[in-house]
Amino acid sequence: MADLPRQEAPIRLQGQLLIADPTLREGLFQHSVILLTEHSAEDGACGLILNNPSEHTVGDFLKDEEFASLSRIGVHVGGPVSKEHLTFAALWWTAEKGLRYATRISAHDAIKHAQNPGTLVRAFVGYSGWSEGQLEGEIRHRSWIAAKPTSQLLAQSHDQSLWAETLRDLSSYHRIIAECPDDPSQN
Repeated sequence: MADLPRQEAPIRLQGQLLIADPTLREGLFQHSVILLTEHSAEDGACGLILNNPSEHTVGDFLKDEEFASLSRIGVHVGGPVSKEHLTFAALWWTAEKGLRYATRISAHDAIKHAQNPGTLVRAFVGYSGWSEGQLEGEIRHRSWIAAKPTSQLLAQSHDQSLWAETLRDLSSYHRIIAECPDDPSQN
């Protein structure tokens, strides 16, 4: 009997973090930490880069008084897709289920979420997206390191330091990677 082709086990990543491997040097994704908000083998995946703040705040875009409570929230670049849209996300932690989130929410919903203690509200332009099988291929080629978020995620700075901080928490090996300079010849 002939050997059957080996089936790859499906990768389930929704709700996890994608941490860019140090070898991934493609502009927007270099040193990025992405919250993968949707993932299925049939439909592909999408997520938001958590550590790519822009130089703008919500107040630069939404000037009406009804959005004043959101005006100081920094706007992050969530990815290269649909960068002309401003959307919001709310992140919170529960002891039972871990990281919870609501994405692509309106400004009015963001205001409601911001009133909940322990909820972090972020504004994004754009998102990161992958077609069917694309992300799985990138992970198999080691472009991304998948990790479960910890409760510390909400307290950490969501800027470029998040990449190294998140890597350091994974293992001793990842701590060494996080400490390496971008150009090892500069060491």
